[in-house]
Amino acid sequence: MSAAPTAGLGLKPQHYAEAEACPAVGAQDGLWFEVHPENYMVAGGPRLSWLERIRARRPLSLHGVGLSLAGDERPDREHLARYRALIDRFEPFVVSEHLAWSRRGNVYHPDLLPVPRSREILVLVCRHIDEAQNALGHRLLIENPTAYLPTAGHDWDEIDFLTEIARRTGCGLLVDVNNVHVSAANMGFSAEDWIDRTPAELVGEIHLAGHSPDPAWGQALLIDSHDAPVAEAVWRLHERLIARIGVRPTLIERDGRVPEFSELLSEQARAAQALSMALSARATA
Repeated sequence: MSAAPTAGLGLKPQHYAEAEACPAVGAQDGLWFEVHPENYMVAGGPRLSWLERIRARRPLSLHGVGLSLAGDERPDREHLARYRALIDRFEPFVVSEHLAWSRRGNVYHPDLLPVPRSREILVLVCRHIDEAQNALGHRLLIENPTAYLPTAGHDWDEIDFLTEIARRTGCGLLVDVNNVHVSAANMGFSAEDWIDRTPAELVGEIHLAGHSPDPAWGQALLIDSHDAPVAEAVWRLHERLIARIGVRPTLIERDGRVPEFSELLSEQARAAQALSMALSARATA
């Protein structure tokens, strides 16, 4: 039996064998894995078999990218049915989705596109989250998006918008700390203020990832690239967040330039240590 989930890794196919064999010792106690359900919405085959073996040893979470909760069309019902089948089969401890739109009709966009935080969008998003949670039979955690350019039409501050969505739907929040850092750098707001204002009771999971400067704009525009180690500034924000709200399952994301499994485990161990230190500090406070 594995320990309660603490620090996890996004699971990549090239790491299946190492993930399955990973022993539960030291900083790896509480290790868990997260996958995108869209990669496993199939009737059978080796991927599902691999995932079943890993799930038998470790907790699993599902992090969706295809529901298009902020789009102008209701969530695809066939997609929801396939998603529900995975939830029933693998019993994830967390199910999460992005606050973005990615679909129009039968056209799917490769990027998770932002939307204005308007009253109209608030009603739309809440309706879609309600439908998704009812269909999936599971509470969703909604991830804060990354911002790159100023957009018009905002009636809500981002924290207030996310909090109101959670209040109306019963969903929780997945705080992507790298997204906060990247958005703050691009838009000129305080990442520390964002972290300090996030309602502790709503946060069910944390993501950490790397980012890169835009090839043309350099440090003036950061990209949520997931192709580099977690930056020191993001580690500091993570420590600030868990010092205030307490320990939450924390994931290391890496989607590009994926290194050896051992390198990812080093980052996972650092996250696990930060969580352990935060837990100890709160116990002695």
